[in-house]
Amino acid sequence: MKSVVSSSSYGGKRRWKGLIIVVLGLIILSMLVPLLFLLNLHNGFHSPSGYIHQHKTSSTQNAIERYNVGHKHNRLEGEQLNRLQDLITKFEPTLPKDALKKYGGEDKNGTINMGSNDDKLRGLKVPPNAVQQPPPSSSNNSRVGHIDQVTRAKTSSNDEGRKSCELTFGSYCLWQQEHREDMKDVMIKKLKDQLFVARSYYPSIAKLPAQDKLSSELKQNIQELEHVLSESTTDADLPPLIEKKSHKMEVAIARAKSVPVDCNNVDKKLRQIFDLTEDEADFHMKQSAFLYKLNVQTMPKSHHCLSLKLTVEYFKSSHYEEKAAVEKFKDSSLHHYVIFSNNVLAASVVINSTVMHAKESQNQVFHVLTDGQNYYAMKLWFLRNKYKGVAIQVMDVEHLDLDSQKGDPLHLSLPEEFRVSFHDVDNPSMSQIRTEYISIFSHSHYLLPDIFRSLNKIVVLDEDVVIQQDLSALWNLQLGEKVNGAVQFCSVRLGRLKSYLGQKGFSPNSCSWMSGLNIIDLVRWRELGLTQTYQRLIKDMSIQEGSMKGSAWGASLATFESKIYALNESWVVSGLGHDYVIDTQVINTAPVLHYNGKMKPWLDMGIPRYKSYWKKFLNKEDQLLSECNVYS
Repeated sequence: MKSVVSSSSYGGKRRWKGLIIVVLGLIILSMLVPLLFLLNLHNGFHSPSGYIHQHKTSSTQNAIERYNVGHKHNRLEGEQLNRLQDLITKFEPTLPKDALKKYGGEDKNGTINMGSNDDKLRGLKVPPNAVQQPPPSSSNNSRVGHIDQVTRAKTSSNDEGRKSCELTFGSYCLWQQEHREDMKDVMIKKLKDQLFVARSYYPSIAKLPAQDKLSSELKQNIQELEHVLSESTTDADLPPLIEKKSHKMEVAIARAKSVPVDCNNVDKKLRQIFDLTEDEADFHMKQSAFLYKLNVQTMPKSHHCLSLKLTVEYFKSSHYEEKAAVEKFKDSSLHHYVIFSNNVLAASVVINSTVMHAKESQNQVFHVLTDGQNYYAMKLWFLRNKYKGVAIQVMDVEHLDLDSQKGDPLHLSLPEEFRVSFHDVDNPSMSQIRTEYISIFSHSHYLLPDIFRSLNKIVVLDEDVVIQQDLSALWNLQLGEKVNGAVQFCSVRLGRLKSYLGQKGFSPNSCSWMSGLNIIDLVRWRELGLTQTYQRLIKDMSIQEGSMKGSAWGASLATFESKIYALNESWVVSGLGHDYVIDTQVINTAPVLHYNGKMKPWLDMGIPRYKSYWKKFLNKEDQLLSECNVYS
């Protein structure tokens, strides 16, 4: 009986032991199979951001075929090669046959949308899909061209790459070109590149018995560079004999390249460094562009300081306006200038530069329309600072009592800015692309007839302009049946916006126009009911486009179509907020300078050589400017 029990227990132990061995074997097998698969076959696969395949035959497969033809002594077995090729064909990404054509903006002559990836300066997006039809050619306007479609063009040409960047990121790329720095730690970067290339060739060299000496040399050089780079992060940290070590590694790499090897591992490693470098560069580009955009959209700290100090000071003391000045605010026989602004210094520069160049400043009246946050700061600033005694009225848009806006909250909206790019029709190459920023009336501008009911004519100035000559000639212009005297921008014609405007009755050859310097006939405006027309258009377009803000540009163009009195283009030199190459002589002789673009003169990012034209009209004697470090 005892023997039976002992034999049965012994048999049970053997079964358990056998089961444990089987389970362990399965576990080991499950770990080895994927590992072997990765080691043997992964060389045939491409990383996600590698080359795009136009055909089913990958570059790795072609490399294997060339290797087999040229180096018979290293030929793979036929069955293994077929199996490898089948797996590559099965797992490689499948793309349409025209993938390469669509990738990277290969079609340079395609129709282009207006800056769809670049937000305007104050947060409004450019109207999407604005253009579908090419413009009619014009012998008088060489800048009429396609409006650009933002595509991520990958090209080896530095000039085309810069233009592609400009299409994607706008004026950031212009700023980047002007502030490009020399590469630092060149030797560190060179050593890292050498180390990566050596690592790419070493596994293949190590498999060749005839190349043991070269394999040992590569291994030693790799270890030496790894040790150096582990202790050095800059060129200054490198040891004295690093040039010699770098030369040794360079010689070893050259010898490795001359040895016939299996290209799979080298191909995979080089693809990895290419992908990593490309991703890193793309990341830094987007990060830098974001920081640039954040900077140009943020009010400087010194300006916030000034606004806060003025507001606090306003409530510390009592203030009053002269009765004579109040009477001038409604006198239609005087020259009335209107400025929309939430920037104290910007508004003061516009007024000061206008007054300084006026032949008869006593006839000038300025109306500054601002928001509730900056109202008291503006109020005190213009009470403290007198500009040849001209009358200055500061108004809070948010608290205006307008019959046309009963029950609707009012908010200050500054002139809208949109980025457009175009190139010459005669030479439609990417290298000829030019980027401009078009500013146009905002929602607040369409309240002007109701705000100034007693006035017949006004001149509207943007906060980013500087006046260099007397503007009294504007008041002598006879607008006739027109409403808005403005400088036209004929590189963008309304015919090209037909699908976007979605309306009939306008001339396809009509030019778009810009704000900045506008003389407005308020009487004619009221007769035509343009405010109601704009409100109807903005409502209809916002339903179609899904954004009321994005529809402001098209609605403004449609509202004033055939109602623009074209001012001579010599009145205004624009682009000082984004164009680095404006001729100095042209700037010095222009009546009005317009800093349209993102790089405003009061920002740190402003173009340095244009800042002096703006800064010279600041009141440097005001103590608050020193306290807030406005000049630092």
